[in-house]
Amino acid sequence: MADAAFWFNGWAAPTPYGLGTTVTTTIRRLAAQDRAAWDPLWAAYCAFYRAEVDATVTAYTFERLCEGTSMSGFIALDEQGTAVGFTNTLFHESTWSLRSYCYLEDLFVAPEQRGTGVARALIEQVYAEADARGAERVYWHTQEFNAAARSLYDTLARRTSFIVYRR
Repeated sequence: MADAAFWFNGWAAPTPYGLGTTVTTTIRRLAAQDRAAWDPLWAAYCAFYRAEVDATVTAYTFERLCEGTSMSGFIALDEQGTAVGFTNTLFHESTWSLRSYCYLEDLFVAPEQRGTGVARALIEQVYAEADARGAERVYWHTQEFNAAARSLYDTLARRTSFIVYRR
């Protein structure tokens, strides 16, 4: 098996990919010039979860993700520079800690890139960002039916017993 090099802010980490194929994925901070590439991924993500997000909310969210203060985003680009995935995170205070928490609110990888290590690389970049900001934990939710993603998540984090309620 060949190794793929996933680049995290200038650092490479070899990741097994497939039968003799080598792919390089670049993970970097989301920037204003990424809007046209991010939009179709965001639309596909929302469609996967059967969610409709108003265009005004999407524009405002993208703007805040690029600012990188309490919200931040990363984008994954393939060897040709095509956007193939993203993460959106929210850093917030906690009543149980002096340090902040990082909520990985959104993670999406284009269907044709799934299983190649892109999601793992994106999550590991979120971990690195959370560590750099001194966050105590990184957490996220997923749908119970999302078995493929959950099989990856089970290798990267511990599942908790919490059930989510919302109004």
